[in-house]
Amino acid sequence: MNKIIGLFIFGFFSSILCAQNLDSLLVVAKNTSNDSVKIRMYNKIGFGYIFNDSKKAIQVIKEGKQLAEASNFQFGLTELTNTHGIYMDVMGKTDSAKYYFEKALKLSHQYGFKTIENMCLNNLGMFNWNRGNYDNALDYFFQSLKKVDDLKNERSSATPLNNIGLIYQEMNLSEKALEYHKKALVVREKYNLENDQIASLNNIGINLKDLGRVDEAITIYKKGLDLAKRKNNLLDYYRILDNLANAYNTKGNIKLALKTYLAALERPENYNADEKRLVSNYNNIATLYNETDAPKQALKYLNKGLALVDKYPEIELIAADLYLTSAESHYMLNDFETARAHKIKFIRLKDSIFSETNAEKIADLEIKYETEKKETELLLHRAKIAESDLVIQRRNYQILGLIGLAIVLSVLGYFIYNQQKLKNKQLQKENELKSALIKIETQNKLQEQRLRISRDLHDNIGAQLTFIISSIDNLKYAFKIKDEKLTAKLDTINDFASSTIYELRDTIWAMNKSEITFEDLEIRISNFIEKANLAAQNITFQFNVDRTINNATVFTSVEGMNIYRITQEAIHNTLKYAEASHINVEIYEVNNHIRVLIKDDGKGFDITHTVLGNGLRNMKKRAHDLGGNLSIESAPDEGTSITLFL
Repeated sequence: MNKIIGLFIFGFFSSILCAQNLDSLLVVAKNTSNDSVKIRMYNKIGFGYIFNDSKKAIQVIKEGKQLAEASNFQFGLTELTNTHGIYMDVMGKTDSAKYYFEKALKLSHQYGFKTIENMCLNNLGMFNWNRGNYDNALDYFFQSLKKVDDLKNERSSATPLNNIGLIYQEMNLSEKALEYHKKALVVREKYNLENDQIASLNNIGINLKDLGRVDEAITIYKKGLDLAKRKNNLLDYYRILDNLANAYNTKGNIKLALKTYLAALERPENYNADEKRLVSNYNNIATLYNETDAPKQALKYLNKGLALVDKYPEIELIAADLYLTSAESHYMLNDFETARAHKIKFIRLKDSIFSETNAEKIADLEIKYETEKKETELLLHRAKIAESDLVIQRRNYQILGLIGLAIVLSVLGYFIYNQQKLKNKQLQKENELKSALIKIETQNKLQEQRLRISRDLHDNIGAQLTFIISSIDNLKYAFKIKDEKLTAKLDTINDFASSTIYELRDTIWAMNKSEITFEDLEIRISNFIEKANLAAQNITFQFNVDRTINNATVFTSVEGMNIYRITQEAIHNTLKYAEASHINVEIYEVNNHIRVLIKDDGKGFDITHTVLGNGLRNMKKRAHDLGGNLSIESAPDEGTSITLFL
C-alpha cells in the first residue's frame, strides 16, 4: 500500500522533467526578470527536484519563498508553501508537512486561491489517513471532490478520486478501491496527465493482486514501469518494481521475483528518498534466498535491513519480520544461539505491537472514565447550586408570606400553597438527580472493573502463554528431543497456547469496547476468514455482506462476541470434520433481521442420528443468549448449512 502517492497529484503539475532539464530550467528561471513568472517556475522546478534530487529541491523551494515574500506575490508564496509540505512528507517529516499544509490552506482561504485550497485539502486528508483517522481523511477528500465539482474542474477531480481509492485500499475493500482508482485513471488519461497515470496504474495493480487477479496486475505494473521510466519518475518506478516482484512471488516464480527485487535496489547514488521502504525489500530478498537454500546470501541483505533499523529506530516494529527471517537463516547455518535470539526478538516485537494496540484502547477507556468522572462532579456542583437556589427561594417565600399575613389571610394561604407545590417539584428534581448520580457511579465502577480485568488478562495470562511458547521452542532446539511422541505432544501444547493467545486477544478486543458496531464485527470476521484461508490453502473461502445492512448497527460487547464466536466455531467445525473444498460465509438482512449463513460443500452428516457435540451445543446456547436461534441443515454427501437468525 502506497499512502504517500496521493500527496503528489495536483492539477497543474502535468509532468515531471528529468534532472538535466530541471537544471536548465533553473538557469532560465534565475535569469527571468518577471518576478511572478520566476517564482512560479521555482515552484515547478522545486517540485520536480523532489523526485530526483532532494537537496536541490529544498534549496529551490526556500529561495522561491524568499523571492515571493520580497515581491509580495501571495499566490506564489502560497503555492510554494504547499510544495514545501510535499517535500517534508516525501522526506518522512510528517509534523513539518502538516504545518506547511495548514499554513498553505490558511493562506489560500485568506486570498481566495481555490486551486491551492483544493490541494491542501487533499494533503491534510492524507496526513489524517497516515495516522489512521480514516473518517477525517475521507471528509477532507470528499470536501476536495465537492470543491472541484463546484469549480467544474474535471481535470482536478482525479486527485480526490485517487485518494478516496487509497483509503478503501487501506481498509482492504479492494473492489471499492479499484472503482475509484479506475475513475481517477480515466480523468488522467483524458487530460494526458502521464505522471499521475503512473500512480493510478500502481494502485490498480495493487488491488488487482489483492483480488487474486495477479496476471492482470502484472500487465498493469509493466505499463506503469514503462511510463515511469519514460517520465524519469524514480520514486514510483522503484515502488512499482517492488510491487511487480511481489506479484511474481505470488505466482511462485521465485527466480523472476528475486531478479526484480534486486533490480529495485539499483538506485542512483544521490537518490535517498523512500529509504525506509527498503526494509521490506531486503526482507523479501532474504526470504527468497532462504527458500533457495542460500542462507549466507540472505544474511547479506538482512544485515542491510537491520542497519536501516539502527538508522531509523522508529521503524523497528514494522521491521519485525527481519528478525524472523534472520532466525531462519541462522538455523539453516546451524547457528542456533543467534537464531533463538532473533526469534525471541521477533516474538517480543510482535507482542509489543499487540501491547501498544491494547494500551491505546486502555488509554481510551481511561479518558472515557475521566470524562464520566468530570461529568459526575459537574452534576454534583449543579445539585449544590440547586439546593442553594431552593434555600433562597424558601426565604423569599417566607418573607412574602409574612407580608401577605399582614395584608390578607387569604393571600397568605395562596402563597403557602404555591410554596408547597414548588417544594414538591424541587424534591422530585433532587430525587431524579440522585438517581442519575447513582447510575453514573455504577457505570464508573463497571468501567473500572472492565479495565482492571482487561489489564490482568493481557499482562498476566498473555505473558505467561508467550513464555510457555518460548520455553517449548527452547526445549525442542536445546535438548534435541528424538522421541516423536514427545515432540508431537510439545507441538500440541505449543499450538494450544498460540490458539489461546488469539482467543485471549479476541476477548480483550470485546472487553475494551462498551459496544461493537456492525462494521467492527464485519472486519473481525473478515480477518478470521483470511487467517483460516492461509491455514487451509486447499479450501476456497467466500465472504459476502449485504450492503443494505446499516453499518451504524450496534451490538453490546457480549452480543458482538457471541456472533463472532458462533461464526468462528462453525468454520472450525467445517475445517475439522467436513472435508470441504468451498466454505461460504454470508451476512444479509431479511425483514429487518440479520442472518448469518455458514455453508460448505463437505461430506455432511445425518442430523437425526448424530449426537450434537459441545461445539454445536455452545453455538445454540450463544444464539439463545442473543435472543435468536440457530438452525443446522445437513445430509450425507450434501454439505452443511448453519444459519444464525437474529
